[in-house]
Amino acid sequence: MTREMRHCLPKSEIIKAIEHKRPSRVPMIFHHYTPLRLYQNRQEEFRQLLREYPTDVYFHIASMPPVWEETWGIPGYSWMRRPAPAKTSDQSVGLDAEVAIEDWSQLDEVLERLPDPMAHKEFVRCEEDPYEIGDRYTCLHWWNCLFERAWKLRGMENLLMDFHLYPNEVHRLLDAITDFNCQMIRRAAREVKPDGVWVTDDIGMQDRPFFMPETFRTFFKPYYARMFKTAHDCGMHFWLHSCGCITPFIEDLIEIGLDVLHPLQKYTMDEREIAARHGGRLCFWAGMDCQQILPRGTQEDVRKEIRFLVDTFDRPEGGCMLALGNVATDDVPLENLRAMFDEAYSYGLRHRQHRA
Repeated sequence: MTREMRHCLPKSEIIKAIEHKRPSRVPMIFHHYTPLRLYQNRQEEFRQLLREYPTDVYFHIASMPPVWEETWGIPGYSWMRRPAPAKTSDQSVGLDAEVAIEDWSQLDEVLERLPDPMAHKEFVRCEEDPYEIGDRYTCLHWWNCLFERAWKLRGMENLLMDFHLYPNEVHRLLDAITDFNCQMIRRAAREVKPDGVWVTDDIGMQDRPFFMPETFRTFFKPYYARMFKTAHDCGMHFWLHSCGCITPFIEDLIEIGLDVLHPLQKYTMDEREIAARHGGRLCFWAGMDCQQILPRGTQEDVRKEIRFLVDTFDRPEGGCMLALGNVATDDVPLENLRAMFDEAYSYGLRHRQHRA
């Protein structure tokens, strides 16, 4: 099969997949999760692989404000308007244990000096994407949407306790983060006019969510709803990446208008049950398992898993797209990556032709 036959789908076909209107092929969107730092000893072979297979969505990446002001050196573009405190060698801690807002008494100062959404640089493209925009679907993207941003400011352990000890302060912080995110969505709508918004917010662990459904509905559902509505008002779909088990939250996310969910992480949720319960009301951006199958399986294991994802999540009217579950790592054999690309394209095409 020649490269010319493996063309990127036009925007209209991605919209069909998301809105359950019978696309011609299952969209494949892998490149954003296959960084160019991989395969340094086989770099040209790797780049050729990325050129041979389509990536059906073009990403405009928003450089969201960092925690500390010296990270990028853009005046007015950080959550904390001061340098990070100096650390000694014996103060090294995990990312989830770093705390910027050490005490809620600092919250007023933080909220009075919020980052300016117009101060950030222009939206950039995913460097792994070798194709021009053309007639492709375009998506605004950033990491750390709401929960992830809040715990990076407050520290994860602190924030999980704050839901119960300082609920009003948590609401004020989440409200400010949401306001900023909505401003960024509206800015992108003016400047680059994307068709969708894709954000990350890991609210699940390997075997359960981070918090109870009541906590989600109190502290997150209203703010997600505001962001979803902002995107919809700007003519965009809303895509959410959330690793781990989030089964109890899916119905709530559908209720407030989520369009696309990624990755339906393997071994954390029952994929068939989720497809049966929610299929037709949500587009599943199904993620290839990066923990076991892709790095440790055979090429046939990889192909079999791609077929499983398509068979499970793709309905006669559509509602399925394919990706990696997360960023590929150095232990993934390049041959497995090639098998994934090839099966996603060939089986995704055959499956849709059979559904026609």
